[in-house]
Amino acid sequence: MGKSWIERVTGPFEDKKRYRQYKARVKQLPESYRVTVEALDRYLMYRGAITNPDILMEMVEDLVDLFEQNVAEAVPVRAIVGDDPVEFAEAFLANYADGQWINAERQRLTAAVERAEKEEGPR
Repeated sequence: MGKSWIERVTGPFEDKKRYRQYKARVKQLPESYRVTVEALDRYLMYRGAITNPDILMEMVEDLVDLFEQNVAEAVPVRAIVGDDPVEFAEAFLANYADGQWINAERQRLTAAVERAEKEEGPR
């Protein structure tokens, strides 16, 4: 059966369920880890501009997985993110670049230049 009209408007219920599960996992982290994950989440959402919901969920689930593993091993927050949390966030985000809206613009730009080059012909 196809999507209900409400899912067409609001998005798939399964995505919302996954996101709620992710948020519940974050709340279970010790405070210093939770605060760090929430700050990273905010940065990644603003900076990442990921439009593909599957990639977005993969990214945040991987983030909480990383922190849960480090909690289990008692690794300090600073040892996870390093001296520059922005550098860490940028490196982490680079793994999910396929979901960013800018990729479509990059492809359009490249295609436009290639079309222009073909129209010019050889020199």
